[in-house]
Amino acid sequence: FWFNKTEHIAINHLTDDLNLEDIVPQDQLGYFQNRSMLVKRLKPLPIEAVVRGYLIGSGWKDYQQTGSVCGIRLEENLNMAAQLPEPIYTPATKAEAGDHDENISYQKTIDLIGTELAATVRDKAIEIYNYGVSHAKERGIIIADTKFEFGQDQDNNLYLIDEVLTPDSSRFWAVENYAIGTSPPSFDKQYLRDYLETLDWNKTAPGPELPKEIIDNTAKKYKSAYNIITGL
Repeated sequence: FWFNKTEHIAINHLTDDLNLEDIVPQDQLGYFQNRSMLVKRLKPLPIEAVVRGYLIGSGWKDYQQTGSVCGIRLEENLNMAAQLPEPIYTPATKAEAGDHDENISYQKTIDLIGTELAATVRDKAIEIYNYGVSHAKERGIIIADTKFEFGQDQDNNLYLIDEVLTPDSSRFWAVENYAIGTSPPSFDKQYLRDYLETLDWNKTAPGPELPKEIIDNTAKKYKSAYNIITGL
């Protein structure tokens, strides 16, 4: 959905050069149909393009301690969940599986991928976020923040990859539940995170077994966000 919606902003890794039947054994098709993407093989950039439109989560914690978010100075006396005057770009490293991403400065992204590419990624990320915010807001959803990933082909063409504006990569709130000074209920994985915070778990693998109720409620939140945003 979002890859198709944002093609006018950034080309993406989806491909129709192959059919699922060409690469998956017939007896396994059922496992992949309606839940898979066929994509181009690309080289991911070593950064995650994070865009924040509201003061929440780790950004709120950072602001409380420093008055800034990832080194970007904000005005004083902002409250939790306040909408920022303009979305801010706060890139992060792309960590290896099992490790945590770390916030980095924009200058660091220049060091990693070069001045021109860093600027293009930043500008594309903000433009896609703004487009998504506008579309979702019309349907009663606030996209508080999100992250994008980009990659390049052999000719150094830039592609939007991975996932776009999903509950895994974004923070979704219902417009009707939004209030400054609170942490609004979300349609995303924050529900699961909040549950895990109630456990005596050292946050290292293996993770705790999840109750069926938590799994079912998480799935309902994801599906609800999908239905509202897509109209399906």
